[in-house]
Amino acid sequence: MPYFLTSSPLHPDRDELNPANNFVTNLKKYLNGEIAGLFICSDPDSYEMTDKYSASMKDSFVNSGFSFVSFHTLDNRNKTQAKYLVANADLIILAGGYPPLQNSFFNDIDLKNLLSNQDKVIVGFSAGSMNSAEVVYAQPEFEGEATSKDYQRFYLGLALTKVMILPHYQDVKDEVLDGKKLFEDITYPDSFGRKFYAFNDGTYLLGDSKSEKIYGQSYLISEGVISQLSSDDEIYQLS
Repeated sequence: MPYFLTSSPLHPDRDELNPANNFVTNLKKYLNGEIAGLFICSDPDSYEMTDKYSASMKDSFVNSGFSFVSFHTLDNRNKTQAKYLVANADLIILAGGYPPLQNSFFNDIDLKNLLSNQDKVIVGFSAGSMNSAEVVYAQPEFEGEATSKDYQRFYLGLALTKVMILPHYQDVKDEVLDGKKLFEDITYPDSFGRKFYAFNDGTYLLGDSKSEKIYGQSYLISEGVISQLSSDDEIYQLS
């Protein structure tokens, strides 16, 4: 089951997919003809927002040369149909949003088991990419989370990969939360004994049961240190 785990798959200026680092070219190796698409939400009760982003995602695929025979959205309105919708999709898009909330919905619909032994193309967007990991690192995001003893930074994900992705690195690398630098004071200390992979928008992980490669600019954060792994138009082979 091929998976494209992105920081963002969308073009920053146009209603289409971002072709950087051969993203569209590589997608077309797995997706052709009339596609059955499924967009899985991040907030299962935010119907207006989910419909907006689902429609935008579909338009971006169509404007990049893909064609759909069907395109469904999965949230609390139709979660009882989750097994059917997943089984009948060729392409499954995991939305961006708030990772812990999305993870709770994934667990609610038992998505990990629904995806097992399935031959689908998975495209993760931000939170969707984060929640695809075996163990998810949910970097604190909102005020109070960096200092809270109750905020859970690590939890179980879909286990498509062991890679813990931190998306939108170009936008958040200098953020300060609860008086702490998001990376230097929070994420770097959390990286001891672990490996986090920071992706700029336009970067993605392409993997399957045989190999995993990072396409585009990426950074490894481990043991409290950050180092650049790859640049744009480069491919980094993960062991």
